[in-house]
Amino acid sequence: MRRGKEIAQGSHASMAFLVEQLRRARFDESHQQEFQIKLTSVEKTWLGSGMAKVCLRVNSEEELLQYHQQALEAGLTSHLILDSGRTEFKGQPTHTACAIGPDESQKLDAITGKLVPY
Repeated sequence: MRRGKEIAQGSHASMAFLVEQLRRARFDESHQQEFQIKLTSVEKTWLGSGMAKVCLRVNSEEELLQYHQQALEAGLTSHLILDSGRTEFKGQPTHTACAIGPDESQKLDAITGKLVPY
């Protein structure tokens, strides 16, 4: 992927947990102008303390899917981004990024601790 595409995909992934909740709340409360979402204490802490992110590298889409699955099996929140393939990947939809968390560092490191920083 081009560098800008990498950044965009990572950005989508990093906020997916919040966007997903906002979309659900919007549809649940479709007739109201205001709606509420429920955040865990870990999510609130993450939002209120700088929203730390660590970008790590995998070598293939298959490897990305494996880490996503491991995170889910460990009970972590994980959001996988599927790019439509319109601007890259020769029109083929491709998984491009995954955001695990937010959660406690030790829980995240148990899954991703051996990956190489980007």
